[in-house]
Amino acid sequence: MFEIDKWQEIYSTIRKNKLRTFLTGFSVAWGIFMLILLLGSGSGLENGVKEQFKGGATNGVWISSGKTSIQYKGLKIGRQIKFTNEDYKSIKSTVSGPDHISARLFLGNNLISYKNEYGSFFLSPCHPDYGFIKEVDILQGRFLNNIDINEFRKVAVIGEKVKSSLFKGADSVAMGKYIKINGVLFKVVGIFRDYSRNDDEQKRVYIPISTAQRVFQGENVINQISFTTGNASAGESDLMIKKSKAVLAKMHTFDIEDNRAINVWNKNEEVRKFRALFAGIRLFIWIIGIGTIIAGIVGVSNIMMIVVKERTKEIGIRKSLGATPWSIVALIMQEAIVITSFAGYIGLVLGVGLLELISTKMPPTDFFRNPQADFSVAVMATFLLIIAGAVAGFFPAMKAARVNPVEALRDE
Repeated sequence: MFEIDKWQEIYSTIRKNKLRTFLTGFSVAWGIFMLILLLGSGSGLENGVKEQFKGGATNGVWISSGKTSIQYKGLKIGRQIKFTNEDYKSIKSTVSGPDHISARLFLGNNLISYKNEYGSFFLSPCHPDYGFIKEVDILQGRFLNNIDINEFRKVAVIGEKVKSSLFKGADSVAMGKYIKINGVLFKVVGIFRDYSRNDDEQKRVYIPISTAQRVFQGENVINQISFTTGNASAGESDLMIKKSKAVLAKMHTFDIEDNRAINVWNKNEEVRKFRALFAGIRLFIWIIGIGTIIAGIVGVSNIMMIVVKERTKEIGIRKSLGATPWSIVALIMQEAIVITSFAGYIGLVLGVGLLELISTKMPPTDFFRNPQADFSVAVMATFLLIIAGAVAGFFPAMKAARVNPVEALRDE
């Protein structure tokens, strides 16, 4: 493979047929270029869709109360289902599998102030686990904890936009300060950032649900129960949801098949659908890309057939002087591999370079961002180039190996 004479021969052949070699290599380079570009574009589309899922665990499940739509055990249609603390405790104690679970209370927008600054922000009472379920990023301080719940503490974790609205100038430090929520003082113990694409998520204020029920509601009603399913499989996640629905159906006497009595949003199911979709897109891209590369390989193979035809007399002389069939095969295949690999590598570099340029210059959109071809794709494409070159040169090489020296020397 590293004999200097063979490399000199290959170089001499390529130099004598510059245009032919260029056009042959271009077809291979174009195939790899298009494959990388398509894979990168698919990656950009996938990244854009993934961005839509930010602001909540991908294995999260949210169960909200609704109204019955099916008559059950003599009870009328249209009954309002109201969750309570007992529902949250029952699911937590009887359904195995969730690694984080929280109840939530919807109190809507409330007047929140600090000194002379005030604004209307969404109040979201919850349990400590909701920080994991919502995947909030704590910038300062901490999120809620179980002591806050058990001792009915008046503490608050505020979004960074709440902080920037209420704390300005000399009072820009929010940690440890007291804000008024509907006239009740709450101590700021944490500041968070929510990476959800919804800007309103930064304007939330989280407080202990036990405190909110006692101070603002005076009862134990909750609006939503949410949990994460950990590393559970799709089937195990569905089983957790089914068991949760069974618990709620029993406690509130409604048909478990009544999908309007409670509303279930299984984010994991949505993620699974998109993963399946993009797996199909990636497969389609590989089929198109490999098809384009095969077209280039056929071109290389045809050119190598012509090369063998042109060098028939030379091959006959080689064989008459004692060259083995394998040495002939190796020479032809090596030339095909060199042309294919070099041209393909140029296409690979240009494709990756264009993706980097697009990623740098093109502003991210809701459904397309950061197109890129990862390292594994580059390795796979390189491996594909070597295989393609070997395949392109194999059949012409076998034809060359079968050349009869006597007939070759007579060839004109």
